Amino acid sequence: MDTLDLARWQFAITTVYHFFFVPVTISLVAITAGLQTAWYRTGKDKYLRLTKFYGKLFLINIAMGVVTGLVQEFQFGMNWSDYSRFVGDVFGAPLALEGLLAFFLESTFIGLWIFGWDRLPKKVHLACIWMVVLGTQLSAYFILAANSWMQNPVGFRYNAERGRAELTDIWAVLTNKVVLVTYPHTIFAAFMVGGAFVAGVAIWHLVRRPGVDTGAFRTALRLGAVIVIAAGAGVAVSGDQQGKVMTEVQPMKMAAAEALYESEKPASFSILTVGTLDGSRELYSVKVPYLLSFLATGHFQGEVQGINPLQQSYEKLYGPGSYKPNIPLTYWTFRLMIGVGMTSAALAVLLLWATRRGRAPNRLLVWLALPLPLLPLFANVFGWVFTETGRQPWLVFGLLPTSAGVSPGTTSGEVLTSLIGFTLLYGVLALVETKLMFRTIRGGLAGTSPEPDEPDAAGKPLSFAY
Repeated sequence: MDTLDLARWQFAITTVYHFFFVPVTISLVAITAGLQTAWYRTGKDKYLRLTKFYGKLFLINIAMGVVTGLVQEFQFGMNWSDYSRFVGDVFGAPLALEGLLAFFLESTFIGLWIFGWDRLPKKVHLACIWMVVLGTQLSAYFILAANSWMQNPVGFRYNAERGRAELTDIWAVLTNKVVLVTYPHTIFAAFMVGGAFVAGVAIWHLVRRPGVDTGAFRTALRLGAVIVIAAGAGVAVSGDQQGKVMTEVQPMKMAAAEALYESEKPASFSILTVGTLDGSRELYSVKVPYLLSFLATGHFQGEVQGINPLQQSYEKLYGPGSYKPNIPLTYWTFRLMIGVGMTSAALAVLLLWATRRGRAPNRLLVWLALPLPLLPLFANVFGWVFTETGRQPWLVFGLLPTSAGVSPGTTSGEVLTSLIGFTLLYGVLALVETKLMFRTIRGGLAGTSPEPDEPDAAGKPLSFAY
């Protein structure tokens, strides 16, 4: 493989690995804040114990997410310097807001929350964790705004002399039609992961350790299942809107998601398609009539453009070359995203049914403890792989090809060395993360005493709650 291919593989590996921690962080901090709010409102000890238990799991996850996220910034300079020069003026504003505002909120108030259990009044301490929630939401929005600009560039002018995009309207970037639909879809999908994680951990304790904190973990199980179902409904509604916007701004991505080679009116949605190895044409397909037209246009009789006519129009607009993404990859990641996500919601419904009216979960349900959190997590990953690979061959759609973004002075050997190094390091970090998480999960709920309404001795140092 040449430098470009190696750089793409490295970015894909490190980004997907980092993304494993993102939806868990976004959702688990909000669920933890909700549990602490329930304790503040009701005074029930089980909510306090669940808060500290899932809060510790959140802290382990966010620590690993921050460490792996730093690598993303280094890669822009290492392997993608031409891309950085092209988008730097535009990305500077939303990413600066993410760092100075969102990350500041997260890092400051997470410290106060960790060390303030025995020092801060209940209301103040509760407010700290909600400020962390606000920080994660702002961080997600600003990062998605930057990514959405790559999908649909707005609010800029192209400086031909410098060969870069220059920001002209930050409000246009922050209200890009793509980010307005991508943000809720991403957040709902993250809550599917968090709810499944909470429920999966609770299942394990209820089945493997019967009689130990049964009431608390039963509450966590049913809460997690409800979150998965509610978030799944949000994913479906927001995903429908996102599909229509995607068809408007990136019709080739929608065509590739369906492996639709020729334009159709109305267009069917295929459950299964077999094509040629080079992805040039369809050989066999099982289809649902009219469904793709509705997903893409909102009308059952709407026309959806195909890959081949879009390729011809792009050649006229941008010049010779292939403007098709990897058709099998986009086709199957799109379906895996939907299928795995729907399976997660179905399992959550099964959990609610199995534990209705005070019923104890069946021992067979313990087999859901491991796959349940992983299913929506992988659905999230499939969705991001589809989003980023479906944009190819563009880094910035219609402006900057992927081949033009790689660092000109970087050699294949250098990229290969860092690729191997990062992969081995991330493998070690995965073992550390897994060991810490499983050790904490097996430890169960610790005994706790309620925090004081007001801080006691003024000279008492902040204490670590865990």
